[in-house]
Amino acid sequence: MKISIFGLGIIGGTWADNLLQDGHEVRGWNRTPKPSQFSYTHDACAAAECAELLHIVVADPPAVQGVLDRIKPVLHSGQIVVQSSTISPAASRDFAAQVEATGASFLEAPFTGSKIAAEQRKLVFFVGGDKAVLKRARPVLSRLSSHIKHVGPVGSASAIKLAFNINIALVGSALGESLSFARAAGISDDDYFSALRLNVSWSGLAELKEPKLRAADYAPQFSLKHMGKDLRLALETAGGTLPLPQTRMLASFYQAALDRGWGDDDFIGLFRLVQGRAH
Repeated sequence: MKISIFGLGIIGGTWADNLLQDGHEVRGWNRTPKPSQFSYTHDACAAAECAELLHIVVADPPAVQGVLDRIKPVLHSGQIVVQSSTISPAASRDFAAQVEATGASFLEAPFTGSKIAAEQRKLVFFVGGDKAVLKRARPVLSRLSSHIKHVGPVGSASAIKLAFNINIALVGSALGESLSFARAAGISDDDYFSALRLNVSWSGLAELKEPKLRAADYAPQFSLKHMGKDLRLALETAGGTLPLPQTRMLASFYQAALDRGWGDDDFIGLFRLVQGRAH
């Protein structure tokens, strides 16, 4: 299949490499030029016009709109635009309307999983949109993931993705506070993590982040700035109808971390705030 990926960051670049290995004809475009990426092309419209499936994975709603503004003039019927950036349900419905007005089809497909899962093709896609369109896109999405779950109409997958990121951010923060408390009490990391494995609170997130917390390794698997953005989008979506008090408080901690210049670090780097570190 002819596939174009818009956004060659941690995830998009990995997808491009994997799909090239599978024998697809892949082009990649990025707002910041990435000539070292084998699939990179500087011409977004050329990449869009020839593609059967166009996959967008960028930072936020304005970035998605920026991609669409570039490629909408060349979109046409028969194409599928798969939007995998984490955005709000309202933004997803708006983007769907813009794409479908060109004759192309639209799916929202946010995913769970970070760099390691992308490399191992173990992401999980949550899909909103027409099941018939998903059937056409499935051969590509299935090569990037371990599971694809159709959630409902456009907007529903974005909602569940934000809900899950609220959960992940809160669990990550709790893990950091718990470890900080244990260390202050003189408990070694070996004892802490071996005991945590026997406790009901052990989680997949703890397993993923244990090596990073032990080594104070904050190289990004999923960046702090993107998790902070997702918390902000969740609060904007909830509006005044749902208070989300823990999410609101945690979002302020993320802003404090961003103010310290930690945005490109892994989100587990928020742990440094718990320890009272300034850098």
